[in-house]
Amino acid sequence: MRTNALVSIVSAAVWLPPDRDSAESAVAEQRVEAKAARDLGHPRLPVAQDVSAPEMAVLAAREALRLGGVAAADTTLLLHAWMHYQGHDLWSPPHYIAHQLGAHNTVPVGIQQICNGGAAALELAAARLAMLSVLSTGVGPRHALITTADRFTEPGFDRWRSDYGAAYGDAATAVLLRAPADPDDPLLLRALHTVAAPHLEAMHRGTDPFARLPRENSSMVDMRRTKRAYLSEHGAAPFKKVNEEMIQRVVRGALDDAGLAADDPRIRFVLLPRLGRRMLDGAWIPTLRDLVAAPAVRWGSDTGHLGTGDLPAGLHEVLRRPALAPGDIGLLLNAGAGFTWSCAVVEAPAAR
Repeated sequence: MRTNALVSIVSAAVWLPPDRDSAESAVAEQRVEAKAARDLGHPRLPVAQDVSAPEMAVLAAREALRLGGVAAADTTLLLHAWMHYQGHDLWSPPHYIAHQLGAHNTVPVGIQQICNGGAAALELAAARLAMLSVLSTGVGPRHALITTADRFTEPGFDRWRSDYGAAYGDAATAVLLRAPADPDDPLLLRALHTVAAPHLEAMHRGTDPFARLPRENSSMVDMRRTKRAYLSEHGAAPFKKVNEEMIQRVVRGALDDAGLAADDPRIRFVLLPRLGRRMLDGAWIPTLRDLVAAPAVRWGSDTGHLGTGDLPAGLHEVLRRPALAPGDIGLLLNAGAGFTWSCAVVEAPAAR
């Protein structure tokens, strides 16, 4: 998706619960293997004790709206992404979020793209805003709100052991987009490119039959189990090869969409998803080293993997630090089961 700088990022927010589960405690209590904790490299994970995922999303959304100076009633679209249970069956979390915010003029939409859900929601929202700006000139700016939220609770999910290469932290994120961009907006969304390898869906299905009810095949979400079944049949080499190829394709595609060369000196960093240290060191960083001149950075080791929220949380970090001077560009990477990979290109507008 090429935005031609029509769409801006007005604000971004992350809501984290106050409680933390430390890796040291998890190892001492035999809730995670010591080697696995070292490979993950997350000293602690945020834990939501008594607040649901949709409630967290409302808190993050309120902050993003406050930071952007935009009323909830002035949003055109609200996309909410999640990967784990949201608290009710046959129920729409995005409509709840819109209701709680007072966003009564928006269209709420749910996105389930597993860990790439936040990136998918951003891409769809930006494309919708850009299209409306072209088709309805003279109407004024339109705003879209993207939220993500997940709460990884036992007994259905083990934040330390349900997956390989990732430990899961509870959090919500929110990003406010505007089109057409205002000159005072802090970031322009130059491009957001996504690629997919659908045959890898089997990695999270394994050899399990289709179940009649949630968790009929396993009392706990156990991605380790399905991945072992997949790898025992196919081996690890094919996935490693596809992952490297897709990282290359998505970065090159995003750069091409944005009209940038890989060695453009304005590109200051490539932000990695909040996955485990060993996974990033073994696959992502070596691939990027031969691809772009800018350094790969990881912000967020203290949170662990935020489910659908890694890329939106990265946007929050870009704005919070701030990481880009006027005219600078950053790349933000993400990936999720299925599999899909996304790369966002953002630019800090040049000083007027």
